[in-house]
Amino acid sequence: MGPNAPNPADAWSEVVTLAAGFAHEIKNPLSTISLNLQLLEEDWQNPTTPREQRTLKRLQTLQRETTRLVGLLEDFLRYARTQDVQLQPCQLNQIVQEVLDFVGPQAARLRIQIRSAFDPALPVLRADPKLLKQALLNLAINAEEAMPEGGELLVRTALDGAFARIDVTDTGVGIPPQNLGRIFKVYFSTKEGGSGLGLPTARRIVELHGGTIEVESEPRRGTHFTLRLPIAPSQPEEDPS
Repeated sequence: MGPNAPNPADAWSEVVTLAAGFAHEIKNPLSTISLNLQLLEEDWQNPTTPREQRTLKRLQTLQRETTRLVGLLEDFLRYARTQDVQLQPCQLNQIVQEVLDFVGPQAARLRIQIRSAFDPALPVLRADPKLLKQALLNLAINAEEAMPEGGELLVRTALDGAFARIDVTDTGVGIPPQNLGRIFKVYFSTKEGGSGLGLPTARRIVELHGGTIEVESEPRRGTHFTLRLPIAPSQPEEDPS
C-alpha cells in the first residue's frame, strides 16, 4: 500500500457512518408515519360497513410493516454504532446484573426463570459498559425467543485464566446443526421478520473488546453461549473489514 493509498479501515468506517446517517434520516419520517397510522387506526376502531372494515385492515397492515421497518433500522443503527468503543473501568458482575434486571419482567411474563451465579473475585475490566450491555441484551432476547413456552435462563460469570468468562444458557428449542455456523452472519435469521443483526452485533462487540464468543446447541435441549473478555485489554481491536 503506497503512502497516499486510502486506509481500508478508514474507508469502511466512513461507509458505516454514511449508512448510519442515512438510516437515521429514514427512521425519523417512518416514526412519524407510524404515529399517524396509529391515530388513523383509533379513528376507525369501530367500523360499521364492509368498506370501513377493509380500510381498518389495510391501516393495520401498514402499521405492522412500518413498525417492522423501524425495528430493522434500529437494529442496523445499533450494529453500526459498535465501532465507537469507549473503554473505562467496569465491574462485569454489575453490568450482567443490570441486564438481567432489565429483561426480568419480560422473562416472568414468558414463564422463564432466571438463575445467576457471579464470581465475586472478578477484577475490574476496561470495557465499554453500554456496548457490553447491548451484547448481553441481544443474547438474553435471543434466549427468551427460544423459550416461547417457558424455561430457564442461566447466567454465570467466572475467572478463566487471563479472561473473564460469561456463560449464557437457555433451555429452549436449540439451534439446528446446519445453522450453527451461520448464526453470526449478518442478516441471517430463521425468525419471521427478524433482522439477523442481534447475534452479529453481540459478536462484533465482544471482538472489538479483544474477546471471543462461542456457541454450543442441541435441538430441543437448549443453547449455551460462552463469552471471554480479556482482563485488561489495552485498546479495542480494529475491524479488519
